[in-house]
Amino acid sequence: MNEIKIWHNPRCSKSREALKILDAQEVENEVYKYLDTPANTKEIRELLSMLGLSPRELMRTKEAIYKELALQNVQDDGQLIEAMVKHPKLIERPIIIKGDRAIIARPPSLVEEFLKA
Repeated sequence: MNEIKIWHNPRCSKSREALKILDAQEVENEVYKYLDTPANTKEIRELLSMLGLSPRELMRTKEAIYKELALQNVQDDGQLIEAMVKHPKLIERPIIIKGDRAIIARPPSLVEEFLKA
């Protein structure tokens, strides 16, 4: 099996649940605490490509920082990506990466189906 990577926020219950599923299935994984070590522009663009999403679809639009920065008015994808680089809290979680594919594991039960594919 390809190595699994999880973009993880330990304070997020959904992220903890997804990690528990990986551990319960004894899937070797790399935990990437993206709040501690923020992703750069290139990494976010690669992630978006794997997910098949637009930058806004990767964002947590209910976060206070989203409203504070008035990101709902921003149409430029590059600006949205830069906002996620500077404010990683805006990135939806948890994200599971396997090879060149990725999912946002919401609900966490999506992890099991993703691992089978």
